[in-house]
Amino acid sequence: MDRQEMIDRVRAEMPEKRWLHTEGVMATAIVLAERYGEDPQRAELAAILHDVAKFWPVDRQAAVIRDNALSSDVLDYDKELWHALAGAWVARREYGVTDPEVLDAINYHTSGRRGMTKLEKVVWLADYIEPGRNFPGVDDIRALAEQSLDRAVLAGLDGTIGVLIARGKRIYPLTVEARNGLIEELSGKSL
Repeated sequence: MDRQEMIDRVRAEMPEKRWLHTEGVMATAIVLAERYGEDPQRAELAAILHDVAKFWPVDRQAAVIRDNALSSDVLDYDKELWHALAGAWVARREYGVTDPEVLDAINYHTSGRRGMTKLEKVVWLADYIEPGRNFPGVDDIRALAEQSLDRAVLAGLDGTIGVLIARGKRIYPLTVEARNGLIEELSGKSL
């Protein structure tokens, strides 16, 4: 499937507002990939597909996760996490993506995980700071992203965890592990 056909199909899966978000993630992922030595085409591919299942009914997302043995523990946590796993599955099955790192970047773009690859960090951060995002502290994280991919992802994870705590929500363990792993990676570096 060529790029334009993929874009047209993905765009049809979501409202226009979410497509504008996806375009922002695509552009931001390319910039971050170029800045930090990752392949911009792979980053863009993951960005195009990162929210492909976001607007599926949650029972369809849950069925894909359950029926395909995809980390079903996620079903015990916030439904906002589910589309990432379903999206990676559909990227492989319906869009022909075979690159395991691209699939992982889609799979972990909401939760993160310990030992994230550079591509995973690029897509995670692009989703967090794309130009359409507007929340307290986003500009600080955008500025940090110009200097350090890891420190910007860590700041984003801190923000995400803080919001979940403030809302009284449970935190998916992979998100905590992602944060702890980044702290360990940065422990030899100046924060």
